[in-house]
Amino acid sequence: MTALSPAHDPQASAVPPVDGRPPAARRRKGGRRDNSARQSRAAWILALPFMLLFVVFTAGPVISSLYFSFTDIRSRDLRTPFAVTFVGLQNYAHVFADDRFRTAAFNTAYFVVIGVPVTLGIALAAALALNTGITKFRTLFRVGYYTPVVTSIVAVAVVWRFLLREDVGLVNTVLRWFGVNGPDWLGSTTWAMPSLIAMASWRNFGTAMIIFLAGLQSVPLMLHEAAAIDGANGWQRFRHITVPLLRPTILFVMVTTIVGYLQFFEEPFVMTNGGPLDSTISMSMFTYQQFGFGNYGFASATSYVLFVIIVCLSAVQFRFLRSNT
Repeated sequence: MTALSPAHDPQASAVPPVDGRPPAARRRKGGRRDNSARQSRAAWILALPFMLLFVVFTAGPVISSLYFSFTDIRSRDLRTPFAVTFVGLQNYAHVFADDRFRTAAFNTAYFVVIGVPVTLGIALAAALALNTGITKFRTLFRVGYYTPVVTSIVAVAVVWRFLLREDVGLVNTVLRWFGVNGPDWLGSTTWAMPSLIAMASWRNFGTAMIIFLAGLQSVPLMLHEAAAIDGANGWQRFRHITVPLLRPTILFVMVTTIVGYLQFFEEPFVMTNGGPLDSTISMSMFTYQQFGFGNYGFASATSYVLFVIIVCLSAVQFRFLRSNT
C-alpha cells in the first residue's frame, strides 16, 4: 500500500506545531525580525559619522576638560597631558578666591539680572503689537525685528562701538542737538555695562519675539471674547488669560535667554575688551583669557563652575514655572 506524503496525510496535518503557531506565522515573524535587524544596522551605519564627530569634537573635549580641571596642566604640558599632577579641588578653590573671577561673576550676574527682563519685556511688547495692534506691513516689521538676530554679532558690536563713541558717535551727536553732553559710553565704568545690555537686548529680542508670537497665536480667541463680554479690560485679559496660557512659552524663552546671557562673550570682547577696569569682563571672557595665559587646569575649573551655575538656574526656573502648567 502506497504511503501518503505528510502534505496529504490527514493525521500528519492534524498534528499541531510545536509553538502553537502555523508555519506561515513563524515565517512572517522571522521575516519581520530580519527586517527590523536590517533597519537597525542601517540606522547605526548612517549615524556612525555623526557619532564619530560627536565623540572626537564634543564628548572627548568635554571629558578631557573635566579631567584637566583636577590637574595643574599648563600649555607646556600638552605633549604629556597624562603626566601632570592631580591637585583635586585646588583649582576650584583658587577660582572662588580669585578677585577677577568674582568681578567677572558679578558682571555676569548684572548682565543677566538687568538684560533678561529688558530683552523679554521688549520681545513680549513687540509680539503683542504684531499679534493684535499692527495690521499693515506686519511681515515687514517681523523681518525688521528679526534681522539683528541673523546678523553677525561681530558686525553688530563693531557698529555699536562706533555709534557709542564719545566724540563722533551718533548717539552723542544727537544728544548734543538737544544741549546734552553724552558720556563716554564704553569708556566709563558706570555706562559701559548698560551700553552692552542695550546692544544685547536690541540684538536678541527678535528670537524671543518670534516665540512669544507663536504662543500668542495659540491662545483661543473665544476666551478673550468671553472675558470682554463679562467686562474685563485689556490688562485683566492679558493678566488672567494670556499670561497663564503663555507659561510654557515664557519658561522656554526665559531658560534659553538666561543660558545665552550667562555665556555672553562677544559683546565685551569686541566692544570693550573687558574694560574699563574689568567693569565688563564676563565669566566666559575670564575663562577665555585663562586659556590664553596657558592655565588650562584653572580655566577648565572656571568653565565647570559656569556650567554648574547654568544647570542650577535652569532647574530653579523649571521648578517654579512648571508648577502650575
